Amino acid sequence: MSQPSPPTQPICSEPLGVWTRATPAPQSASEARRLAFEFSSRGDRVCGELWLPAKGRGPFALVLQQAASGAMAEGDAAVTGWLRAGLAVASIDLPLHGARASAKLGGLLESALHGDPAPTPLARAVAREFARQAVLDLQRSLDALPRVARVDLTRIAYVGAGLGASLGAHFCAQDPRPRAVVLAGAAGCLPPELDPRAALGRIAPRPLLFVDAQAGRGPAEALHAAAGEPKQVRWFETLPGAAAAPIRSFVTRALGLAER
Repeated sequence: MSQPSPPTQPICSEPLGVWTRATPAPQSASEARRLAFEFSSRGDRVCGELWLPAKGRGPFALVLQQAASGAMAEGDAAVTGWLRAGLAVASIDLPLHGARASAKLGGLLESALHGDPAPTPLARAVAREFARQAVLDLQRSLDALPRVARVDLTRIAYVGAGLGASLGAHFCAQDPRPRAVVLAGAAGCLPPELDPRAALGRIAPRPLLFVDAQAGRGPAEALHAAAGEPKQVRWFETLPGAAAAPIRSFVTRALGLAER
């Protein structure tokens, strides 16, 4: 059986067209600065948020964090742990998610990802294009963020959950800038032709942490086996939050930062 083809990045030379504005941080995360930003990616506008620690002028180590929902991280619980550790945290809306949602194309994508054991050729094509565009958008987010705030491009981590983890494997395999990678619940989120196992080996020798729930041990272990060293695996009864202490500790150590 032939290996699945990874979602390679389309060629994109258009200007980034970065736009940004400050937005109020929720009271529970008041010791933070919150910036909304947008940039262009193959003719589409990509929305994102960047949270910066209240103290310091940077450059800040950066966590690019993508949730299982495919939309940008919501709620201060997703960012407070990183901010307290002195890191900035950013996320974007992936194609057909969040502010970029489309009822028609989103339905086809859902069919290919979760809904139909035998999706139509059109739905499969939408899923392939979604993955290619998502990888490009994540890459261009790292191009855009230094224009939004002072971030340390030598200390970038990628943290993804569910769909964000599966796509993150492809992204980190193609982009060397993330120096530490956390993939939580990455198994079974993409169709077979986009299986992240085809990409995982190219993340090495950067440190990689798999976070998985005991209930999905079989598929998760098959995914882990495809990755090179150094890699770590943490098992939980249910997946923890993206900024949970074990994930935060792994990232800070991998980036050479003092733990707080």
